[in-house]
Amino acid sequence: MDLSGITSDKVLDARGLTCPMPMLKTKKTLKDMASGTILEVWGTDPGSKNDIPTFVQKGGHQLLGMEDVAEGYTRYLIKKG
Repeated sequence: MDLSGITSDKVLDARGLTCPMPMLKTKKTLKDMASGTILEVWGTDPGSKNDIPTFVQKGGHQLLGMEDVAEGYTRYLIKKG
C-alpha cells in the first residue's frame, strides 16, 4: 500500500520500544489529539503489527494503512475517530 500521499499531523517515534509500550504510547498520544487528525507511528516491535490495528479498530479510530519501511521499521497511519 502506498502511503506517501498521506500527511500526518503528528509523528510518534516508538522505534526500539517493546510490547506493550508502542501501543500504550499510541493510545496516550491519540487521547490528546483532535478527532479527524492523523497520527503516524514508527515502530520496530513485531507484536505491534497485531496490537496497534486491533487497538485502533476497538478504539473507534481508522487505520489508514501500515507499511514496512526500508530503514527497518513499520509505519502506521491512524486517523483519530
